[in-house]
Amino acid sequence: MARNMQPIVKRCRALGISPAVMGYTENSKKNSTLRNPNANKRAKKSEYARQLTEKQKVKFVYGVQEKQFRKYYEKAEKTNGVTGEVMLSLLERRLDNVVFRLGLAKTRREARQFVTHGHYTVNGQSVNVPSFQVKPGMTIGVKGKSKEVERIKGYMAEDAFRGLPQWLTYDAEAGEGKVVALPAREDIDFEVEEHLIVEFYSK
Repeated sequence: MARNMQPIVKRCRALGISPAVMGYTENSKKNSTLRNPNANKRAKKSEYARQLTEKQKVKFVYGVQEKQFRKYYEKAEKTNGVTGEVMLSLLERRLDNVVFRLGLAKTRREARQFVTHGHYTVNGQSVNVPSFQVKPGMTIGVKGKSKEVERIKGYMAEDAFRGLPQWLTYDAEAGEGKVVALPAREDIDFEVEEHLIVEFYSK
């Protein structure tokens, strides 16, 4: 599977999103350096450029490639509801994103790697597919032996480093989270004009 190896902070600036959305901080000396703060203030973008930027932004945040992203759009288009919002909901319900949102991994990239290595369970069963779609009522936990992995153990013990969205709950004592509802539009933790993505694919 193709991997996106672009520098996080540089790409975030290009797309106009905060590195915090990706689980990274901007307060380090390395990450906070910006030689030309007006570099991204260019001429007004065309409608196509705006649509393309929004698509690239969402793909980058969730770490999905074009073919897979297109499938999310096509599935959303066939589902009842507002296409753009349904698409974002599908992306939010990816297992790697849920692990990240629960605070059981520091970044979505790390969450994807941990899921692939089989560190997490869904309803007690090991799942190693990052794109696995969670549903309300499902419980996400850490696999028995994985609880001894230092990094994961640390994430379980400390307070979540971001606020939980309303559609998830976390039991610190049990070290597991639960999906209590479908993610709503207001649960998306970064600015995005999803209607532009719909317009891009509707041509």
